[in-house]
Amino acid sequence: MGKQHGQDNGYNRPTAQSRELRSNPTDAERTLWSALRSRQVAGTRFNRQYPVGPYICDFVARSAGLVIEVDGGQHAFQTAQDKKRTDYIEARGYRLLRFWNNDVLSNLEGVVAQIEQELAKLGKRDMSKPQGSDW
Repeated sequence: MGKQHGQDNGYNRPTAQSRELRSNPTDAERTLWSALRSRQVAGTRFNRQYPVGPYICDFVARSAGLVIEVDGGQHAFQTAQDKKRTDYIEARGYRLLRFWNNDVLSNLEGVVAQIEQELAKLGKRDMSKPQGSDW
């Protein structure tokens, strides 16, 4: 028996939810996207609200294997959930960077500089099918 349409290893890929999130970004996501889109950072292409397994990541540079999460205040109270998510994503070969909303909104230049540094460390990688991938 094969996979049901839209299912990967027992969970539904959150494509509709990804579309919804792209349509309604937070102020911090909108601000960071204005800096990341159109290969403006180190010539790297980023996708917004990109699914990695059952998780939707705010920004993903697949060519470098970099995931960027922009977190609001609620994340201060869900550290166990965030660790589980980080462990899952990093087990698939990605490097995950987290930034607080207020850092993006008040220090965009510094956030972009950190992203550029991480991209330089990572270099180009083939993440078309990440290691440990469920899809």
